[in-house]
Amino acid sequence: MPSAAPLIDAEQAAFIQGAVSIGASSCDGQGILSVVRGLGCRVSADRCRVRLFFAASQAATLLADVARSGVIAVVFSRPTTNRTMQLKGADAVVCRPVGDEPAVVAAHVADFVGEVAELGFTAGFVHALLEFPPCELAVVSFTPIQAFSQTPGSHAGEPLRAGA
Repeated sequence: MPSAAPLIDAEQAAFIQGAVSIGASSCDGQGILSVVRGLGCRVSADRCRVRLFFAASQAATLLADVARSGVIAVVFSRPTTNRTMQLKGADAVVCRPVGDEPAVVAAHVADFVGEVAELGFTAGFVHALLEFPPCELAVVSFTPIQAFSQTPGSHAGEPLRAGA
């Protein structure tokens, strides 16, 4: 059986892997929300899977909720433009980092420093916000099943498609 077409296109994948603020959420069995800041992401070559990176100590509740339900929603927003995308998944799994993923996180932090410097935030502020012991790197992998534009304006909330 052929695999499904990716929900996001190459430009959208580049955007979410760029200098964006990442917020992820899930919920427990009673519907109580868990929210945590992401530390970067990697999109698979075929754009059908997204791997999100977190500091395990900060994301413990979210990781437990994802492990229980497989549900995740993630918002990617570029602070200097307010361009925002949301992805949702229902097959999320918690896994260990592989290969160069710690370097992916370090590159994301460096890119984010440059992004928010334009807004007057210092590198020290960003590092205080995003640094963690490398041994705490946790990963959530999921297949995007819904994608939305969440950029403020008349198109906020509209579904996205690859190439749109």
